[in-house]
Amino acid sequence: MLLAAVILIVGVALIFDFINGFHDAANSIATVVSTRVLSPNLAVAWAAFFNFVAAFGGGVHVANTMGKGIINFEMLRATGPTAVLSVIFAALMGAIAWNLLTWWWGLPSSSSHALAGGMIGATLPVLGLKGLMGAGIAKIAAFIVLSPLIGTTLGMTLMLVSTWVVHKQTPRVVDVWFRRLQLVSSAIFSYSHGTNDAQKVMGIIAVVLFGTIWADRPFHIDWWMIISCHAAIALGTFFGGWRIIRTMGHSLTKLAPIGGFSAETGGGVTIIALAELGIPVSTTHTITGAIVGVGSTRGWRAVKWGVAGRIIWAWVFTIPASALMALLIYGMTQVVVRMVG
Repeated sequence: MLLAAVILIVGVALIFDFINGFHDAANSIATVVSTRVLSPNLAVAWAAFFNFVAAFGGGVHVANTMGKGIINFEMLRATGPTAVLSVIFAALMGAIAWNLLTWWWGLPSSSSHALAGGMIGATLPVLGLKGLMGAGIAKIAAFIVLSPLIGTTLGMTLMLVSTWVVHKQTPRVVDVWFRRLQLVSSAIFSYSHGTNDAQKVMGIIAVVLFGTIWADRPFHIDWWMIISCHAAIALGTFFGGWRIIRTMGHSLTKLAPIGGFSAETGGGVTIIALAELGIPVSTTHTITGAIVGVGSTRGWRAVKWGVAGRIIWAWVFTIPASALMALLIYGMTQVVVRMVG
């Protein structure tokens, strides 16, 4: 019975990973589609490929943070397998619910923060505040602000530098160069997306396994977790969340290939660097900041701040909203368990 429940929760975790890729496809392909460097179908295939390739070089620092840096894993494990499974199930369902809602609304919210919020909300009724890792949560919260600012700065800087480098070239030559370079920058960003986002679910799966059937083993990330999570997120990216892609690629600002290259490279470098530090940042926040940075080099009116404002509100509400959803789902599951029992 316990093994069946564990397999079910691991399956739900991989479903979340798929939805994560589906929801965040816009992050990887919005710029390369909006600049018409790649068709939508080719763009999602390109992004999905590099989401998966990240399995072979992305590391597991973020996975360890998600597994042990948000909730007190040892304290949760001590409560027993049933509590571990209940908490993780509620956390995943809360995050999935928020992701699907924001996908329906066409808002590029953060899957990373939805999962973090879900874990917080589901843990509170079981362990209380003492079960939360304040330092890890504070670090994630800080980068809600810092990651888009870093993305904005790098996107703006790369745009200015790129423009200066090619200022003597004809527009046609610039367009040809950066159409080719945007294939590279899109690959960099898709790789970074896989590196950061697939690792989150690895950490969750590790909590499930090492908190239940493998409770006698030390916490670590196995190779099969890495491969399966990258495969799930790549598959989700391949199917793409087109509602959000329209918001990111067309509604926020108008991009040329040189701008797309600058935004993708700035965002991708930021995410890869932070992943090495084990910080589960939002790829959504980072690429949005980079796109805004690129757009602002043409003047503040080049950015549609009304759209940007809607996106920022989604960022602000993601952690508390997904935490509340997870808390409610945990409560409902306990009612069902008591009724069945």
